[in-house]
Amino acid sequence: MREMQAMIKSFFEASNGILWGWGMIWILLGTGIYYTIRLGFPQIKYFAHMFKMTLGGRKQGDKGGITSFQALCTGLAAQVGTGNLAGVATALVSGGPGAIFWMWITALVGMATIMAEAILAQVFRVDNGDGTYRGGPAYYIEKGLGQKWMSMLFSVCIIISMAFIFNAVQCNSIAAGLHGGVGIDKRAVAAVVIVLTALVIFGGLRRIARVAEIIVPLMAGIYILTALYVIVTNISQIPSVIKLIIGSAFGFKQMAGGVLGHTVAAAFRYGVARGLFSNEAGMGSTPNANATAEVAHPVRQGFVAMMGVFVDTIVICTATAAIILLSGELESGKTGIELTQLAVKASIGNFGTLLIAFAIFFFAWSSILANYYYGESNIDYIFPKIGKSGIMVYRVAVLCMLYFGAVSDVPLVWEMADFFNGIMALVNLVGILLLSGVTCKVFADYRDRQMAGEPDPKADQVFLSGFLKK
Repeated sequence: MREMQAMIKSFFEASNGILWGWGMIWILLGTGIYYTIRLGFPQIKYFAHMFKMTLGGRKQGDKGGITSFQALCTGLAAQVGTGNLAGVATALVSGGPGAIFWMWITALVGMATIMAEAILAQVFRVDNGDGTYRGGPAYYIEKGLGQKWMSMLFSVCIIISMAFIFNAVQCNSIAAGLHGGVGIDKRAVAAVVIVLTALVIFGGLRRIARVAEIIVPLMAGIYILTALYVIVTNISQIPSVIKLIIGSAFGFKQMAGGVLGHTVAAAFRYGVARGLFSNEAGMGSTPNANATAEVAHPVRQGFVAMMGVFVDTIVICTATAAIILLSGELESGKTGIELTQLAVKASIGNFGTLLIAFAIFFFAWSSILANYYYGESNIDYIFPKIGKSGIMVYRVAVLCMLYFGAVSDVPLVWEMADFFNGIMALVNLVGILLLSGVTCKVFADYRDRQMAGEPDPKADQVFLSGFLKK
């Protein structure tokens, strides 16, 4: 049995080495650069407008569906997770302080990619008949390109990777964090997570969106305030930290020995990789959430989606980096979540360990809720007549995977998740690149209406329906 597991793990490791090599990094980065140029640098030109659309996105529509802000929070629930705490620490250890600069650059171009995903998700979504919508890559690949096999492949991959495998990993992180932080038994943690998750997911999309709307801003706000406290109490060191980050990114400030002895290539590789994995721009996951928003024009949700990348990487990942670099613990020999916990403890005392344990809980739990919904949306796509009993079976299976994740060692599970995620990302990237003409036309329609004096541009449904593949 162990030999079989070792063989399976070796297969996935080898496959992931190909899938997630330099090729994938350049495809993801290249897609962001391509859309940045084609859309006229929206992340810069419309930066203030992005905030305006986000802050105005709490208004309920006529149908009483999911608000733009709720859709943002649902997407952020999946984006903001243990990667923001552990992934940044790993990037710093593996790529040095310069990795943070390349995370910023990745987020900047990723904002254009995620705008394209959100626009397409809105254009090709379907009405659930109850005032809510669903959509995502599976829908825009079939309806926009007419490639049913690609859309089915995407759906299968996102169900396996996000709803089952990643949720098992997230629950494992919660159990490990609370067990290590406050000594709670992993099985007890699993039981609590399962009960809380069941209470939310059995309420459907509206309840998931309402919970995300509360949990995500609250936990992110507490974490950001903690980082601001650390920054303010170490304000004199900020100029040198910024100089270190930028200097290390270009090799102007090479550090000798220890974990900081890295090259520019290492800073670039780990900064880009961790940035992309954190904000999920181009991965095909967040469009499932952005499709649900009730907005007047698809581009409006595109701006709100850009805010998700900004908050995830520029704000929260930077907060983690600041805590670690200011703590002086980077060369402690620790990595991942252990380094982040050590850095927070060094900065604010023993309370820091408890804070990180509960931050992991809420960040990971909100990710579980969003990942569950991504799976449900794509099960509805594959089996449109599945009915309530079929969805019930899916929900029970997800809850069982949470228990498995909490009490298991998951290195093989991680490898499997990366594999299916890689396939999912490739299919999505092909889709959004081939549909770039649609994205640009819809974006131009919004821009032209805005320039013509419309304060809140509304899309012409006849115009949007013209993009459907006959």
